[in-house]
Amino acid sequence: MKIGLAQMNSQGSREENLLSAETLIRTLAGSGAELVMLPEHFSFIGPDSEKRNQAEPIDNSASLEMIRTCAVELRIYIHLGSFLEKEGDRVFNTAVVVGPSGEVIARYRKIHLFDVEIPGGRKYLESDTISAGRETVLFSAGNFVFGLATCYDLRFPELFRSLVARGANILLLPAAFTEETGRDHWELLLRARAVENQCWVAAAGQWGTAPPNHASYGRSMVINPWGVVVAQAGDGVSTVTADLDLDMLHTVRTAFPALAHVRRDLF
Repeated sequence: MKIGLAQMNSQGSREENLLSAETLIRTLAGSGAELVMLPEHFSFIGPDSEKRNQAEPIDNSASLEMIRTCAVELRIYIHLGSFLEKEGDRVFNTAVVVGPSGEVIARYRKIHLFDVEIPGGRKYLESDTISAGRETVLFSAGNFVFGLATCYDLRFPELFRSLVARGANILLLPAAFTEETGRDHWELLLRARAVENQCWVAAAGQWGTAPPNHASYGRSMVINPWGVVVAQAGDGVSTVTADLDLDMLHTVRTAFPALAHVRRDLF
């Protein structure tokens, strides 16, 4: 399966972000991508005070409707990265995957919320506006089983080990990693998740500045089960593709059977 990653620089206008996303989706589909993934918060990045107003119910979402229309027309799978989902009084950071027939085949609400004070940087509390999810999520497409995670989840290896224990062989991670953390941790953590789980890992990131003071690292990439980066975006709004190969995954797991050595009786 060929996967395509869209690296965006989403801003405060949902309409402009949707147009940008559609352009990138069509570019990737034209390059042969059968599954396209957008970054976290693809439809809006802006002040926290605006997030509740930007949140959309999943059954009445202009953002999701655009994704569904593209998936049907282009006959591809689309992972929208994440958007602000409204349910009652709560707002979730939600990933949705749509199939080639336009059906929603997976929905994942980000479990780990980014509540940190970066040394020498800034303090940010995602939980001020976002509610945490409580369920891990997988979906299948052909012979592939995909496990879902979002941005800050990357720092919690137990989530990924759980997904792999349930059959995941591809791990998908949309993100808006900060410049401060991205420079030192982004590739390091992505490669670690690939190596320790002997999985393909694909990560689509936001890039560049956005209001009021967001600065995202970008460098969207695909990593093979041996931990080698096989495709990576540079700076700027761009696209990248890679071929996901299950034969390579099975070869790695057979020749180096680390997963078979996990002490589940102890951990």
